[in-house]
Amino acid sequence: MPDERPDVAELENLSSKELHDRAIDLAKERRDVGFLWDLLRAIPAAAAAMGDQQRAGFDMLHGLSLLEEFTHADEGELADALRPVYLDYLTRHGGAGSSGGS
Repeated sequence: MPDERPDVAELENLSSKELHDRAIDLAKERRDVGFLWDLLRAIPAAAAAMGDQQRAGFDMLHGLSLLEEFTHADEGELADALRPVYLDYLTRHGGAGSSGGS
């Protein structure tokens, strides 16, 4: 059975939005709620990497704002800061196929 995991170099050439879409599509296909939770938890660290220290704390009282950010995790600097999360997930679980968007 051939290895269906994508080549890291192939993934590195994708835009952050494309990586996001592939990772989300794969998580949906696999019914992988754990990845979605990990992505949600990664948003504060990604915000800190962007220089926004106020959003860096993971505070469950701010869950609604995290959910709002989650819906925009495929856009701009946030998507770029989350690239390692998407790359890790796709290289561990496959996802070299084209994304139909999410």
